[in-house]
Amino acid sequence: MSFRLLHTMLRVRDLEASLDFYQRHLGMRLLRRQDYPGGRFTLAFVGYGEEADNTVLELTHNWDQDKPYELGEGYGHIAIAVQDIYGLCERLAEAGVSIPRPPGPMKHGSTVIAFLEDPDGYKVELIERD
Repeated sequence: MSFRLLHTMLRVRDLEASLDFYQRHLGMRLLRRQDYPGGRFTLAFVGYGEEADNTVLELTHNWDQDKPYELGEGYGHIAIAVQDIYGLCERLAEAGVSIPRPPGPMKHGSTVIAFLEDPDGYKVELIERD
């Protein structure tokens, strides 16, 4: 039996703001988007490569959601490998992206990380890789 992680789903309140964040700031591409008028929701899939070969993010927009989602205490974050984390975070900060944990070595280690928040407050960890 073979397994592969396909996607992670995040519920987003403002789909356009989330698409802008993941595409413009984190370099993902919109892979597909479908409206479901009968269920009053839209699914948008973003990522760095085609779904056949890569794990992607599913952004679910429920049309009638007027309040921010409660993120809960069980969810942690998604992680993205980046180069030049300091330069990237500087550009993101200038663009108004929330960076609650600026880049630097992780506690009890040497890996350089940073944490961002997307428009809904989901945490995104950046991990510097060559």
